[in-house]
Amino acid sequence: MDDNQNPYHAPQAEVRRADRAAQLVTASRGQRFINYLIDSLARQAIIFAMMMVYMGIAGEAAVAAMKEPDLVLNLMIGYAVVVLYYVPMEGMFGVTLGKLVTGTRVVDEQGRPPSWGQVLGRTFARLIPFEAFSLLFSREDRVSGWHDRLPKTLVVRIR
Repeated sequence: MDDNQNPYHAPQAEVRRADRAAQLVTASRGQRFINYLIDSLARQAIIFAMMMVYMGIAGEAAVAAMKEPDLVLNLMIGYAVVVLYYVPMEGMFGVTLGKLVTGTRVVDEQGRPPSWGQVLGRTFARLIPFEAFSLLFSREDRVSGWHDRLPKTLVVRIR
C-alpha cells in the first residue's frame, strides 16, 4: 500500500519559506524599548545578587574593594552578565524576560528558532559601543538593530 492510500499516514502540507516569512510581524520600537528596559533591570538584578554573594563570602574585604572600583573589572563583569543572560535565554527559549512580557521572540529570517551561532552573534553584537542606538535609525517597517542585522535574526510578535 502506498503512503497516499495509507489511512494512518500523517497528512502532508507544503509549507513554503516565503509564506512563513511573510506572516512574521516584527516587534514595534515601543516593544523593543520595553524589552531593553526589562532586560537591563534583570541584568542589574543579577549583578546585585552577585555582589550580595561576594559580600557574604568576603565580608569587609568586599566592602573595601567596592570603595575603590576597578573599572576594567566592572566592565568585564558587565560583559559576562550580558553573555550569561542572553545566550541561555535566547538560545534555549528564544525569549528573555522582556520578550516574555511584551509577547515577542527571536527568530531567524525564515521564522524558525535562531541557531546557537546566531544567538552568540546577537549577544556579542550587543557589546559593540553605542549598539543600542542602532535601533533608532532602523526602518519603520522593520525595526532592527545591529544585533539583529549582523546574525540575520528578527524579533517578532507572537501574540
